[in-house]
Amino acid sequence: METGLFERIVNLLGAIVWGPHTLLLLIGVGIFLTVRLRFIQIRRLGLSIRLLLRGKDDEDLTGDISPLQALTTSLAATIGNGNIAGVCTAIALGGPGTVFWMWLAAFFGMATKIVEAVLGQRFRIITPDGSVAGGPMYYISRGLGLGWLAAIFAFFMGGKALFATTIVQSNSIALALKTQVGIAPWISGLGLALAVWLVIIGGIKWIARVTVVLSPFMVVLYLGGALVTVALFANRIPEALGLIFRGAFNPQAVGGGIAGATIAHAIRQGFAKGAYSNEAGTGTAAVFHAAARTSEPARQGMIAALDVFIDTLVVCTLTALAVLVTGAWTEGISTEMTVNAFNTAIPGIGGLIVAASSLLFGFSSLIANPYYGEISYSYLFGPKIRLPFRWLFCILIFLGASMGVETSWSIGDIFNGMMALTNLIGVAVLSGVAISSVRTYLDRLEPERDSETVS
Repeated sequence: METGLFERIVNLLGAIVWGPHTLLLLIGVGIFLTVRLRFIQIRRLGLSIRLLLRGKDDEDLTGDISPLQALTTSLAATIGNGNIAGVCTAIALGGPGTVFWMWLAAFFGMATKIVEAVLGQRFRIITPDGSVAGGPMYYISRGLGLGWLAAIFAFFMGGKALFATTIVQSNSIALALKTQVGIAPWISGLGLALAVWLVIIGGIKWIARVTVVLSPFMVVLYLGGALVTVALFANRIPEALGLIFRGAFNPQAVGGGIAGATIAHAIRQGFAKGAYSNEAGTGTAAVFHAAARTSEPARQGMIAALDVFIDTLVVCTLTALAVLVTGAWTEGISTEMTVNAFNTAIPGIGGLIVAASSLLFGFSSLIANPYYGEISYSYLFGPKIRLPFRWLFCILIFLGASMGVETSWSIGDIFNGMMALTNLIGVAVLSGVAISSVRTYLDRLEPERDSETVS
């Protein structure tokens, strides 16, 4: 009885936080920045990729990690079980049309991430121990002079890492391992908590060393399984795309309709789960990319745009297509939907790929997210909070493995929504600073671009 009441309260709060006001602010700021940056996410996507591949890293520059490590650490935080379980939960609750709204939010979110990363670089500070600290709390307080708003943001960012990431990721991993291998959730939770502790004890530099190897490997593993699944049912791709586009504007017309599915509900689920997955607009990118060694904040911003592109437009899209083309979307919720899809295409092996991917995705997210949680609570309470934070984080990983799936996602939605509401105020007001930096940087690149074209 008590548990049911708690779940209803959490779900109600999630619906309130992700009401029309948050959705309008998220998409409105994204559109505003996209227009001011002249659709940079389309025009300069190739440049973002080239900047990343060049891999220039000057050890003498201020920062804790390389530009590549900043991206892989940010990807480790964003490419979690939101890409496996989150997409499926959104489809189960709001129908296939939620995928369209995820795409829309991701497209405009690429511009938002560019600005977040640039502002993170521009307003970062050097702490007494010589390390770098940056993020929305710093550009809100130093750029806008609104210390109270910065404190509110820091509270919710730290809370998201502590009370949402731990539960969502450990719960999804435990579910996948129980389904495929038969491991009890408490055993999964304990093993995961110990493994995470061994990594996060070394701080951002050690986390970055692990994620720079782990992130590419886990993405390739999961994408391989997803691509095989979609390829084997390629004849159903047009039908799947039809479900997405029809469901985006008329959920009840798809497959007889989903109970309670409306356009508004599909939009909320698509935006909320999309934001949970790629975190554009929530400010986490500003924390990770602020730590990068670079003399060009705009360069790091261009690299940051790839966070959203890889996370949502590639990984989440393949998850959605896999469950739609196989028909798995009509049964189950969360990770089990993806397991059913992969097993339909690759019997016996597909489910193991999902279980392994869920473990790697969740583990990478769990080792990366404590960093921005620590930065947030250190901003509020001082550096002495870091060690207790790490202990509590790992304890909650253990406890979260046995919690309810829908409740854990709703908790994540609440914290993410509150982060977006506070962060986007700073992003919108300070956008001129970031846009000027990006335009100046791109103008300087034009002679080099012209030279390459001639040659």
